[in-house]
Amino acid sequence: MKRRARGGNGAADRDKLRREYDFSRAVRGATATRYADGANIVVDPAVLDVFPDAASVNEALRALAPVIRRGRRGVRRQRSA
Repeated sequence: MKRRARGGNGAADRDKLRREYDFSRAVRGATATRYADGANIVVDPAVLDVFPDAASVNEALRALAPVIRRGRRGVRRQRSA
């Protein structure tokens, strides 16, 4: 048997939306088709020829990860006061 959460009404908390948020003209699932097809976001078109897809980006990051890890070992992070 599940225990009930203490204090407060969950339904009342869901109904507290700020006035500046207006979803009256929102369309449910407007970007779902694009998301299902996959996304290829290129910030700089100059790198598109080097990284045409996610697989090439992941391959490059896997090759670079050991170098980054080695660099982190020698550097101590300073805490800000």
